[in-house]
Amino acid sequence: MSLSGVSERSVPATKIEITVSCRNLLDIDTFSKSDPMVVLYTQSRASQEWREFGRTEVIDNTLNPDFLRKFVLDYFFEEKQNLRFDVYNVDSKTNISKPDFLGQTFLALGEVIGGQGSRVERSLTGVPGKKCGTILLTAEELSNCRDIATMQLCANKLDKKDFFGKSDPFLVFYRSNEDGTTVKIDVYDWDRDGSHDFIGEFTTSYRELSKAQNQFTVYEVLNPRKKCKKKKYVNSGTVTLLSFSVDSEFTFVDYIKGGTQLNFTVAIDFTASNGNPLQPTSLHYMSPYQLSAYAMALKAVGEIIQDYDSDKLFPAYGFGAKLPPEGRISHQFPLNNNDEDPNCAGIEGVLESYFQSLRTVQLYGPTYFAPVINQVARAAAKIADGSQYYVLLIITDGVISDMTQTKEAIVSASSLPMSIIIVGVGPAMFEAMEELDGDDVRVSSRGRYAERDIVQFVPFRDYVDRSGNQVLSMARLAKDVLAEIPEQLLSYMRTRDIQPRPPPPANPSPTPIPEQP
Repeated sequence: MSLSGVSERSVPATKIEITVSCRNLLDIDTFSKSDPMVVLYTQSRASQEWREFGRTEVIDNTLNPDFLRKFVLDYFFEEKQNLRFDVYNVDSKTNISKPDFLGQTFLALGEVIGGQGSRVERSLTGVPGKKCGTILLTAEELSNCRDIATMQLCANKLDKKDFFGKSDPFLVFYRSNEDGTTVKIDVYDWDRDGSHDFIGEFTTSYRELSKAQNQFTVYEVLNPRKKCKKKKYVNSGTVTLLSFSVDSEFTFVDYIKGGTQLNFTVAIDFTASNGNPLQPTSLHYMSPYQLSAYAMALKAVGEIIQDYDSDKLFPAYGFGAKLPPEGRISHQFPLNNNDEDPNCAGIEGVLESYFQSLRTVQLYGPTYFAPVINQVARAAAKIADGSQYYVLLIITDGVISDMTQTKEAIVSASSLPMSIIIVGVGPAMFEAMEELDGDDVRVSSRGRYAERDIVQFVPFRDYVDRSGNQVLSMARLAKDVLAEIPEQLLSYMRTRDIQPRPPPPANPSPTPIPEQP
């Protein structure tokens, strides 16, 4: 009989530790240098209010502090976690309630993690007419041991517990102390009704287990009750460790810190079923008072992903429109009207090009997804070393017209470093989109199944805040549609055995202005 098993593990919430330094701070003390302290505020998603999260220690008499006290935050890739760092001069402990303001900066946690080596440097502002210096932020992931132990064991001559047949053994592993050095293993005979019979136990250690990489290790299985009752008792069988290997489990943050970039591409539905953009009933209506569902979906997803793309240049396409001047129907036209370079500068640049396209093209049809999926897939296929991961956002209002071709495109793209987000806007039922989302049944085409689940579909109407709070609506949408991206990225890296690169060396910070004694 042989037994084999893999250690079970739970995935804790990702915690990020932020280290803070400042350079060339304002000097507002008369007889000495400033005594700086940094206060971190986080922003409530619902109310947008700033709340104090924590403070560093006060460092006396310096304009270039390196703070020892760090901030530990829960990190969620799918959320826009806005942070505010305020720097103060605290003359003495008695004056800590009324410190002098030295400057501040605003940014998202994703910007720190997505910075080169998970480091960013930002200018401090807020004191009119003054250069306030800079703040340096470094993010480090805090996590439990990421080692995954895989072992193969066999058992011999275990006590027979079943009357009519042989035992059905299984093992239960326990750590007997917090550092995990000692491991206790119980051996049971499995019973269908759950009243499993105890056979015996043995103890070992991580170090001893690891020796099995070079030699077999045999453990005696002992039953304490039998040992006490029977003088001639030897053991209740043996368990032999045949092999033991340890692999490290890398995280999403490991890859981002090692330089993996998220390349964001947008594709927007310009078919006539959306309605005339000049009419308030249109899903593309450009109201002076609020964003359309299309613009909200684009902004919600894009503002988070852009933190993980260093150049902030995003290809943006439209499909299903007639283009001027000859009225050619296109299923993949650049929103910026530049066939040679479809990139837009930042999400605001994408929005600007989208609004301009609405003024110039004619909404038409049909709704084809395959051309733009294949376009992004061609780019993803060129860089398969883990340094780039592509995310395509498709925003649409209705029934897809090229389902067969789209399934084929998705199946082909599933082997590439690529994910697809589909957001449905408007009142349509979107049954076809649900079929493309492979959570329940993996997408297939011509008898070939998608290698990975790379599609996430959601109808925007499920996330609209009833009170009309657009910020909350966008936050809810982004949280759901982006939640699968980290795991999809990791699944690609694992299947290709791609490990994260080591983070690049820290760029030397600007030389601080020498402090006068």
